[in-house]
Amino acid sequence: MKRKVALLRSFGFGACMLALASLKAQDTLRLSIPKAEELFLKKNLQLLAAQYNINAGEALIQQAKAWDNPLLATEQNLYDGKFFRHGKGTAAIPQDGGQLYLNLTQLIRTAGKRGLQVQLAQDGMQTAQAQFSDLMRNLRYVLVTDLNNLSALQATAGLLETEIMHARSLARGMDEMLKVGDISLKDNVRIKSLLYSLQSDYADNLRQQQDVQKELRILLQAGDNAPIAVATPAMDLSVLNNLALLPLIDSAKKARPDAALAAVQASYQQHNLAYQKALAKPDVTVGVDYDRSNSYVRNYTGLQVALPLPLFNRNRGNIQAAEWNVKSSQLLEKQTQSVVQAEVLSAYNKLQTLLQVQNSAAGTWSENYEKLLRNMVESYRQRKVGLVDFIDFFSSYKDTKQKQLQQYTALLNAAAEFNYVTAQTIITLQ
Repeated sequence: MKRKVALLRSFGFGACMLALASLKAQDTLRLSIPKAEELFLKKNLQLLAAQYNINAGEALIQQAKAWDNPLLATEQNLYDGKFFRHGKGTAAIPQDGGQLYLNLTQLIRTAGKRGLQVQLAQDGMQTAQAQFSDLMRNLRYVLVTDLNNLSALQATAGLLETEIMHARSLARGMDEMLKVGDISLKDNVRIKSLLYSLQSDYADNLRQQQDVQKELRILLQAGDNAPIAVATPAMDLSVLNNLALLPLIDSAKKARPDAALAAVQASYQQHNLAYQKALAKPDVTVGVDYDRSNSYVRNYTGLQVALPLPLFNRNRGNIQAAEWNVKSSQLLEKQTQSVVQAEVLSAYNKLQTLLQVQNSAAGTWSENYEKLLRNMVESYRQRKVGLVDFIDFFSSYKDTKQKQLQQYTALLNAAAEFNYVTAQTIITLQ
């Protein structure tokens, strides 16, 4: 059973290697963060859809400015011995001319309802604009962190490829040595076990790369199956040396789209309250009547004025609901301001912590570690070090290099998060 599992895993690794070779044969989409952001702004479908919401809001503003249409009504005699009699009649018998009634009315909105409707429509457009900005901020953050993560995965893949090359070379040499009895079967199996572990890690790395690349293709609308290669991002953190945190928090409260959205929604509820109070005041309908034969005089023309009497419905329920919505939106606006402050402080502290770790690990020791790996491989081939020491160093080297990549990626993502929570490009990622 264990042999079957091992064969299946080896087959899976081989399939991953074949897939990678196939992808490398295609044209690679090479991305830097600035290039990816440029493609993102041009092609992302969610941004395009959100832009249409802004256009729809502008159209609703124009609609809110329109006056109500006048209403024309008519009434005619259907049958009085003849259908639709419309003769002129005579002075002696005017009824022979038939009856005709016309009514033209116009609704006039009072208490500034039309202006309040325009204001509510403007609030709706500002809401769409804030939602668009917040969507762009969120998607851009996802884009940058995906690029950082993919860059780290590809660097890790390169590390694993190098180790697999060394381990495979050793395994081939030890197979020959096993044939002549220079090493034990135990040592041969230990090296092959190391090689299999590296191959398994490599296959898992390729699977993770495909997941990230899938998300990037959706964000950038890259429809083909070409592999994506990301240049290792660089950043300049010297701007943090002279950064004033409190003014930055204040500017974030103003610049953040989610804070702007909360403010717009609070403003909308205030305007909606004013509109609901205005609805309690009756509108006026004015018009003219014309009656040809059914009044005390022939060809009667009259003036019509109508308004509802606010006896039973004064819109009190809607007004009370609007008042509660105003209080709720004000609290949510304050909550958003608190969230902005907490997120900026947290992102800043996280960035400073990771920066200290990065600075403490700086130096030439990494380059010396690379030289030591090559020396260790050669020493083991010459039987100057034992198998246990060699495997221990080999595993330690891999873990250390992976932690270095993870640390730098965490620092990149922390910088991206700091830009995200401040809604400003404080740290430029290239």
